[in-house]
Amino acid sequence: MSKSPKGGAPRARNAQSKKGGSRKDNGPKRSFAAKRDNRDGRDTRPARDARGAPKENTVANRSNRREQPRSAPAPVAVEPIVREHKPTSARFKTPASILPVMVEMNGWEDYTLLDMGHGQKLERYGRYTVIRPEAQAMGAPRLPESEWKRADAIFTGDVEEEGPGRWKFAKQVDESWQMKYGPATFNGQFMSFRHVGVFPEQAAHWDWVGQQIKKADRQLKILNLFGYTGLASLLPAALGAHVTHVDASKKAIGWARENQELSGLEDKPIRWICDDAMKFVEREVRRGNTYDGIILDPPKYGRGPNGEVWDFFENVPHMLACVRKLLSPNAQFLLMSSYAIRASFLSSHELMRECLDGLPGTIESGELAIRELNGPRLLSTSLFSRWSAPDNTKAEGA
Repeated sequence: MSKSPKGGAPRARNAQSKKGGSRKDNGPKRSFAAKRDNRDGRDTRPARDARGAPKENTVANRSNRREQPRSAPAPVAVEPIVREHKPTSARFKTPASILPVMVEMNGWEDYTLLDMGHGQKLERYGRYTVIRPEAQAMGAPRLPESEWKRADAIFTGDVEEEGPGRWKFAKQVDESWQMKYGPATFNGQFMSFRHVGVFPEQAAHWDWVGQQIKKADRQLKILNLFGYTGLASLLPAALGAHVTHVDASKKAIGWARENQELSGLEDKPIRWICDDAMKFVEREVRRGNTYDGIILDPPKYGRGPNGEVWDFFENVPHMLACVRKLLSPNAQFLLMSSYAIRASFLSSHELMRECLDGLPGTIESGELAIRELNGPRLLSTSLFSRWSAPDNTKAEGA
């Protein structure tokens, strides 16, 4: 990750992109027809009636049924289901559950989802319009092709979420540019893993954390794990929280501190720690430290500063078990988001409920999505589960 020098104008990035590697050819994919043909070995003998005689009109009856017009099913509104689960023992009380929950982010001044379709999304980050791969965008674009051709940058190369690739630029662009969200000012940069330094859909969670801080009406001690470029740390700090920010990347920590300086929040109580999140949490448990709120935004796969390997499905259960021990007796919230779309929000919900057994309050789980500008469509971006303490009630048992 490259940064612009402090105090100087951002360097210009040449419109010519570096040559990237070619994708590995994994051979032809099986078509649906090929899969269907494999079923030809099944029993094709004609059906018979109770007397054993062939039902000669069976095929014709099926054809007639297919030819009859069918009316479209009436739309069914899906509302969150609230269940008060029974205690798992006489000692513990399990939090209430609300699911599924669809949390929408409608964009803000410096971010808009303009269009999506055919495996891509068209977005605006500040003064730049970009095109990035998006597996969830399975429909067709709404805007004309001419609007897509006006994009300033297109990410090409590996289509995996965490795969490296390259940016192609239609014109010269700045190496970094500034954007704002609330009291936070931050730099955007074109990264080799398709990102630009911010996950805009998380704005919905930033607002939710802000609500929890205001509801507590006291200074909260917050832990932000996998903190990246610091937006989820700067915004709580601006509201008076004392924040511990942990990330394994020195570059990400440096970027976050630059964002703190840009925001004029140098006087806010933020501890910047470059460390493997799992090792840090385990040490905090041994030290007996606790927090009133914890933000957990783990990647699907990653490496720590000393080569530690993080795998979401293998490590999250242990991480949550440790995080449970870090919640203070007066804890206010725990938020976990996940970009491991292969999982289910129900899976993370049940894991969270198991780890928080004994706490009052509520666990909400569902999907985080961005609403398209001037359109009815939503783009699913991640899964989440979040626990909040009941109003004006001490979270006993933490």
